[in-house]
Amino acid sequence: MTELCDIGVIGLAVMGENLVLNMANHGFRVACFNRTVSRVDEFVEGRGAGKSLYGAHSVEEFCASLKRPRKAMLMIKAGKPVDSTIEQLLPYLEKGDIIIDGGNSNWEDTDRRVKELEARGIQFIGTGISGGEEGALNGPSIMPGGSVEAWPEVKPIFQSIAAKTDDGEPCCDWVGGGGAGHFVKMVHNGIEYGDIQLITEAYQLMRDMLGMSNDDMAATFRKWDKGDLDSYLIEITGNILAYREADGKATVDTILDAAGQKGTGKWTVNNALELNVPLTLIAEAVFSRFLSALKSERVAASRVLEGPGEEPFTEDRDVFLDDLSRALYCAKLISYAQGYQLMKAASEAHGWNLNYGGIALIWRGGCIIRSRFLGKIKEAFDHNPTLQNLLLDPFFRSAIMEGQGAWRRVLKVAITHGIPMPSISSALAYYDGYRTERLPANLLQAQRDYFGAHTYQRTDCPLGEFFHTNWTGEGGDTASSQYNA
Repeated sequence: MTELCDIGVIGLAVMGENLVLNMANHGFRVACFNRTVSRVDEFVEGRGAGKSLYGAHSVEEFCASLKRPRKAMLMIKAGKPVDSTIEQLLPYLEKGDIIIDGGNSNWEDTDRRVKELEARGIQFIGTGISGGEEGALNGPSIMPGGSVEAWPEVKPIFQSIAAKTDDGEPCCDWVGGGGAGHFVKMVHNGIEYGDIQLITEAYQLMRDMLGMSNDDMAATFRKWDKGDLDSYLIEITGNILAYREADGKATVDTILDAAGQKGTGKWTVNNALELNVPLTLIAEAVFSRFLSALKSERVAASRVLEGPGEEPFTEDRDVFLDDLSRALYCAKLISYAQGYQLMKAASEAHGWNLNYGGIALIWRGGCIIRSRFLGKIKEAFDHNPTLQNLLLDPFFRSAIMEGQGAWRRVLKVAITHGIPMPSISSALAYYDGYRTERLPANLLQAQRDYFGAHTYQRTDCPLGEFFHTNWTGEGGDTASSQYNA
């Protein structure tokens, strides 16, 4: 081989091979390697034929084909396979070379790998990539973080292959050190869980309460996609509902109502618990998938557990659909507000100094949660970089104020008809809780102190002073030590 490659990719599954083609289409020479070596030749001689690719047949040959500093990108299954592949690469790398993990790795693994590899003189980037097969080929959203010294070396490649906003900005920029890139991708996926659940709840209302046909629902989602709800997930929902098999049957009606998941939603909720962030909507979306998986139990329960009975819907359908679109929009805003709260808490805990407006820009194109109002999120943080919660920004505050009447009406009707709306309702509960000056946690603290002497703070004393009451006259004055789990 005479010409060295600009970058190399290990892993030629759907995302890997499409990223390779994307890089080649943007003028980069790309080395390819795959654990099943026969896949290399199949790809280079098949979809990659005529492109500026080099098919390597060993890790040593792969590393030898790369320009220095070598840039080796892993598009493989997260976890042990990443650590194993890194160990295979290390004997053939030199100080200053760069390993990039483009899979859905846990951010804590990425944080560990950054530290371990930098100690050995190797730079490491953990980058979230969103957009699926189409995005990988035509322009994904890319969220890199890790060894900051490596960013200038990969920036021209990543920003060339990334999706672009309408004004030409690449949907890719440096996120932060350590595991920041994969953390932001995890939150992206958590918001995706929430968005999907919200849409399915609207779908169930239309299908089960309004009795709408798939074609009517498809038309409704396509109409919504031209307004405030304009987003990738709303767009594909209309396409899914309109899709028919060869015999004319709607494919969506043949799909079992038991949801799967790959874990990033659970990671998001677990991290929210660790950081004390009320990520209620996304948590409900994860739990809803768990509930859906109890298919046989739900079938049995449906035969013995009664709801409110099947009452006909007698209101104006078009008026209700307009309310439903507003309720869905308000709940989506809550989903993003909670996701940004989680990123803010993590940034402060780990010293990442995340650029929240920049993250919104990264998500404006190519990714699964791209939507119209991401531009408004960027504007909010550009205007106030220390914004505590998106709901406090004038645009989002106004949007919720305009839509909350419809939001409440929709939930009232859904409850009356026994239609579950876990995420849309939890979003409203969060909003009402966040806007409430005095919550009932004073009674909660009294209960904790009563049964466990856990103490409490008083409204008529400075914060940080803790008190215990001998509620029964028999408990004594000894109180529990203070800590927050």
